[in-house]
Amino acid sequence: MTEIHCMTQGHKYWRDTIDLAERCSWKAGPFLAQQMRANAFAPWERVFAACVDGKVAGFCTLAERDELPNSVAFTPFIGFVFVDEPYRGHRLSEQMIERAIAHARDLGYARVYLMSGEIGLYEKYGFQKLGDYRTIYDTVDQLFVRSVQPSDRPGDCAQGRDAP
Repeated sequence: MTEIHCMTQGHKYWRDTIDLAERCSWKAGPFLAQQMRANAFAPWERVFAACVDGKVAGFCTLAERDELPNSVAFTPFIGFVFVDEPYRGHRLSEQMIERAIAHARDLGYARVYLMSGEIGLYEKYGFQKLGDYRTIYDTVDQLFVRSVQPSDRPGDCAQGRDAP
């Protein structure tokens, strides 16, 4: 069974998500693990974990900033999208992204942004490329945007469920 959890520090999968981020094959994982250990998140920001049969298989975040300079005024960002290799191909990224978008919608945002070097991945999730932008790391990545559609019912995060 697959579940997507909307988390803050203290959630039952928080530590397991740190562990996956620490050991994952992606260089940004240990940075997220460090941020999670320090609880370096604004009160409305969230970490999302995809769990398969009770095991953390992937993660992403919804946060105010990503790798763009502060002078660029886009917000909020879906970031740190990662699915562990054995679990790829089962649309876990899409499920986590949709849950993050629901949280952004509940917070009143009209759109969400995402930075990525991946080509052709996020477009299939409804994102449109805005262009190539220089990052705070002096690299260039693609900036994507997706409109957030209004909903008649609040999502789980807004109702306080599943976070912690």
